[in-house]
Amino acid sequence: MVTAAHPLPPLPRATARPPRAMAVRHLGPNWYACVMGTAVVASAGAALPLHVPGLRPALTAVWASSALLLLVLLVARALHWVHHRDQARAHLLDPAVAPFYGCLSMALLAVGGGALSVGRDWIGTGPAVALDAVLFTAGTVIGLAAAVAVPYLMAVRHRVAPEQAAPTWLLPLVAPMVSAALGPHLVPHLPAGQPRETLLLACFALFGLSLLATLVMLPLVFARLLTGGPLPLALTPTLFLVLGPLGQSTTAVGAFAQVAPGVVPQPYDEGFRLFAVLYGVPVMGFALLWLCLAAALVVRARRHGMRFAMTWWSFTFPVGTCVTGAEALARQTGLVAYDGLTLALYAVLAAAWAVAAWHTARGLLSGALLAGPAPAPSEPRPATARTR
Repeated sequence: MVTAAHPLPPLPRATARPPRAMAVRHLGPNWYACVMGTAVVASAGAALPLHVPGLRPALTAVWASSALLLLVLLVARALHWVHHRDQARAHLLDPAVAPFYGCLSMALLAVGGGALSVGRDWIGTGPAVALDAVLFTAGTVIGLAAAVAVPYLMAVRHRVAPEQAAPTWLLPLVAPMVSAALGPHLVPHLPAGQPRETLLLACFALFGLSLLATLVMLPLVFARLLTGGPLPLALTPTLFLVLGPLGQSTTAVGAFAQVAPGVVPQPYDEGFRLFAVLYGVPVMGFALLWLCLAAALVVRARRHGMRFAMTWWSFTFPVGTCVTGAEALARQTGLVAYDGLTLALYAVLAAAWAVAAWHTARGLLSGALLAGPAPAPSEPRPATARTR
């Protein structure tokens, strides 16, 4: 007896492209590192000890691209929180992702600082000061919130072991140091007297907050590296993140010394100048030591098959802070050696930014960087008489 087969329901038609909201589902806070790395290329290049025709307009164009990228990412992250709150909460509860929320603060601060250093050539000094003031305020508030919230989550919600210590743990702690380094540039634009002194000393307090927190966290990272062996290949570039608080703190003390005269009474203004040299020289020395160590481990990881990942942006902003730190020491000491160090580090920064930007653009065009994690392979089916 033959029975009529019931027709199967039609298969759903595949959409030509995923909805826009789905395109940002896996967009994490680590993407703000692109903004940071691009903006620091412009701001660090503005104080280079050489004059190249056309360099200033090129740097201003790089800053403008960082500002545009920041705007795009803010919109995309807003869509992420509106349409994918489950994923956003999962990011906060993931100890590997939550520290990257410090990058939002630093992206805002980097673009704001770039507006005052090079962006004013296109938008004017008045709008540049206003933009920097808004982004500095927002970035500082967000940075302080991240510096408290992320360690709190790590203590009460995350479950981390000492062998999981990673340089990314420094990200929310270094954000206030970026505020400390960039805030002094707004001091001359405030009314003379207490407003200027208040902002300068507030930046000095942010410097101390971030420095002490870093000194607590950095030994965990160093001990993990020495006792636990090299980091996983994809995470090896994050070793460069240790340069961030080192270079940024040297930049900060140089900025304090530059604006202190006439803002704070004597002898405190002279104290800032002395502190810039007595602190900056040894810290920059340790930064160069760490740069060599991190570079050696990156070369090793590359030989073992390290491929491009978004962690490659760790090569940009931290190195940029060392560039600005060397620039600050060159101003305070007058030594040509620091001018040479500035140029060498900036060459490294420019090359690292070009490589990271190229691979990121390729990953975006191919869709690989915004794709979700690959599903785990399924369990093999047991062998049977039919499958053997």
